[in-house]
Amino acid sequence: MARCGATSSSIMLTYAASSVHPQDLNPPLSLFSFKPKTSAFSLHTNPLVFSCRGERRVAKWVDDLCIQREARSGFYCNHMAVSAAALTTEAELAEEEDVEETEGGVAVTTAPAVPKKPKKGKAALPLKRDRTRSKRFLEIQNLREIKKEYDLNTAISLMKQMSSTKFTETAEAHFRLNIDPKYNDQQLRATVSLPKGTGQSVKVAVLTQGEKFDEAKNAGADLVGGEDLIEQIKQGFMEFDKLIASPDMMVKVASLGKILGPRGLMPNPKAGTVTANIPQAIEEFKKGKVEYRADKTGIVHIPFGKVEFSEEDLIVNFLAAAKSVESNKPKGAKGVYWKSAYICSSMGPSIRLNIKEVLDYKPPSDV
Repeated sequence: MARCGATSSSIMLTYAASSVHPQDLNPPLSLFSFKPKTSAFSLHTNPLVFSCRGERRVAKWVDDLCIQREARSGFYCNHMAVSAAALTTEAELAEEEDVEETEGGVAVTTAPAVPKKPKKGKAALPLKRDRTRSKRFLEIQNLREIKKEYDLNTAISLMKQMSSTKFTETAEAHFRLNIDPKYNDQQLRATVSLPKGTGQSVKVAVLTQGEKFDEAKNAGADLVGGEDLIEQIKQGFMEFDKLIASPDMMVKVASLGKILGPRGLMPNPKAGTVTANIPQAIEEFKKGKVEYRADKTGIVHIPFGKVEFSEEDLIVNFLAAAKSVESNKPKGAKGVYWKSAYICSSMGPSIRLNIKEVLDYKPPSDV
């Protein structure tokens, strides 16, 4: 209770606590009373009594004090008694889950929890530690040590041993190079002819006109056409693995860029699919010519045969792919060109190779 007195009048303020019980409602909790009292300035802790001189100054000072106490403690200085219907007990407030009391005593409804947006793309994939492998993969990956570098002969034999699927897997080589393809002088795109073939049939389509039309048919092309084949491709025809075009057809083929580009089928001179010698290009792709390029992280992926090939044939094809990557080193590549090299089957674990041993490897003379 706070009381302030002066020569003419004194003000007595009575306030109630935030937690009110029914027995405290009689008599009324908040009252203003004015009593004349003449005394000097005095201060007491409980009850709190302030005595000062000057009515106007005292009234203003008490009003300020009341406002400050209202802001700090959340109590209300009302001119009329607090009705029992406006007060709720602490038990009732605790039962309400969606309402909480702030420091100022004002009840605020809590905002509902905002649902999280579903993740998309790579963010939706489980973390590496949470991913699970099949029982087959977990069994065969124990056949090799993860960080050990193997020589080429041992790696090829391990790859064949770890192939245990119901279909014939492809043997793959993955080379991590010290290049940044976002720079023009560090891009890598070329072709390599595998001496022992790829182990799969390649369907070749040719876009040409005039005399070369018959040459392409005689060379063994599966599809040969001109403007009629271009129209079929625009309508969604994609039943071919390689598309070869003569230089005079490139003006018309340019309209197929949005269709063929994302699929990697757009004819390109660097890939050997834009050439005047169409019969030779058809023969090379039929025998096992493979196109490769570095991805945005500087890694080259090259298939070099089937796992059912003999170890000698796989070694020959692998060495041809490695030498092609080495000979086509970009001009802007600086420092150590080779970072790491791995081989694996389509559904098998990777096997790390000793790069120095691979580059210096010399196959037996009878291979």
